[in-house]
Amino acid sequence: MTTLQSVPALGTHPAAGSLPSRAETREQLSKAAYDLLVIGGGILGISTAWHAAQSGLRVALVDAGDFAGATSSASSKLLHGGLRYLQTGAVKLVAENHFERRAVSRQVAPHLANPLTFYLPVYKGGPHGAAKLGAGVFAYSALSAFGDGVGHVISPARARRDVPELRTENLKAVAVYGDDQMNDARMALMTVRAAVDAGAVVLNHAAVTGLRFTRGRVTGAELADRLDGTEFGVDARLVLNATGPWVDHLRKMEDPNAAPSIRLSKGAHLVLKRTRPWKAALATPIDKYRITFALPWEDMLLLGTTDEVYEGDPADVAVTEKDTAQILDEAAFSVRDQQLSRDLITYSFAGLRVLPGGPGDTSRAKRETVVTEGRGGMLSVAGGKWTTFRHIGRTVMNKLAALPGHPLAEDMEPIARLPKKLPLPGIANPNAVAHRLVVDGAAPGPRMAADTARHLATHYGSLAFDIARMANENPALAERVHPDAPEIWAQVAYARDHEWAETADDVLRRRTTLTIRGLATDGIRAGVEAMLDDRR
Repeated sequence: MTTLQSVPALGTHPAAGSLPSRAETREQLSKAAYDLLVIGGGILGISTAWHAAQSGLRVALVDAGDFAGATSSASSKLLHGGLRYLQTGAVKLVAENHFERRAVSRQVAPHLANPLTFYLPVYKGGPHGAAKLGAGVFAYSALSAFGDGVGHVISPARARRDVPELRTENLKAVAVYGDDQMNDARMALMTVRAAVDAGAVVLNHAAVTGLRFTRGRVTGAELADRLDGTEFGVDARLVLNATGPWVDHLRKMEDPNAAPSIRLSKGAHLVLKRTRPWKAALATPIDKYRITFALPWEDMLLLGTTDEVYEGDPADVAVTEKDTAQILDEAAFSVRDQQLSRDLITYSFAGLRVLPGGPGDTSRAKRETVVTEGRGGMLSVAGGKWTTFRHIGRTVMNKLAALPGHPLAEDMEPIARLPKKLPLPGIANPNAVAHRLVVDGAAPGPRMAADTARHLATHYGSLAFDIARMANENPALAERVHPDAPEIWAQVAYARDHEWAETADDVLRRRTTLTIRGLATDGIRAGVEAMLDDRR
């Protein structure tokens, strides 16, 4: 077990080429005049900042917490077309989702997305028959131009070989289709990096305390650094409210009489240790509209999700005992009991889906993006799906270009002229990167372990070589953070120096998977905090 004494603290001060300090970033934000201030560092705000910076606008991005610190790192980790939308006849929507999914997983971020085979079990007495689901997965694969193979039906025996914990009692058949999965926090972070590479200035842990107005128009924001209390402000020609579940809170800062524009749906997940390897995921119909997932992810099993109206403070969202019981009970439709022991749970998390305001069952509501303009000229964007994050960024940019008076249009490149599928930093074949990491090694030191090499390759792409270089130069950084996880201490130093990590949770929950694996011990947390203190 890693102890605080074994934490590499020598020679871990930030290297040349690391990020500017928070004080330097605050000064830059407060002295410059920006075309666009994006408030909210979830994937919607990040994607918009990325596209806006590409278009030539001067862009600032701030968030009260960490980048992807709330809903955007609490998803089901899927890039998917949305099989359930075929139930409502939304064929065009599924086709559009597939296009975006394949663009991200093939051209934009193949180093961060992984193809995943899904098994959809058909049980006696279930909500759907084998013929209907077989036709459904065929149509689903056709809408992605059969890029993931042809949806089809297989026998229970065949499915059991790939999913050893599949419940086979009363199992009639299994429909098969393909989608993709990702580490959502890492995907968001790489998009932040892309925005910065394009010229954006970003700062996390900086909360908006008020808006700036000029002749009734919103022209910036007052902020407070949540780490040291420093107050500062940012001026901008246009402010974009991309605060997700908090979008109406910021709208009321602009206009105290603003009516609610959204409603919230809570989605909870459980993470469990796997009893045996899985080669496919399960998508099990619960009723006519809902599906519960059992997903092999990060060498663990991800179960969920729930879908219920949430009316509390977004900051208080958490997994309850009721959520845990529901997720385990629904998983038990298709997963054997030995894989569902509560002793196997390492972590749980909940996020809030932002849905358009109005009546109706949240499970049937469309995951559409809503863009509104307030009386002070602030734009608010809310809702949407992780899969279409690039499309959402382009949608907001088109809205900016079409604003009355065209205040930004003359200074921005039309979205149609931007690269269609610009890759995220680190793009590379992860298999090739992992092979090089293992083969190159740290002469004359030991070779990198295969699981660490694979982990680095699929979370950083070619940027993994920068981490390997740090480990080679300081062997203490090549040590595992925890003996049961692939992460090494060089990742902590890299998160501090190059990925805006400011707190232990930034590192352990979002830059790495140690918290999710249930391995963020007090000693490890103290060691991470000590390494972060070296930056200050």
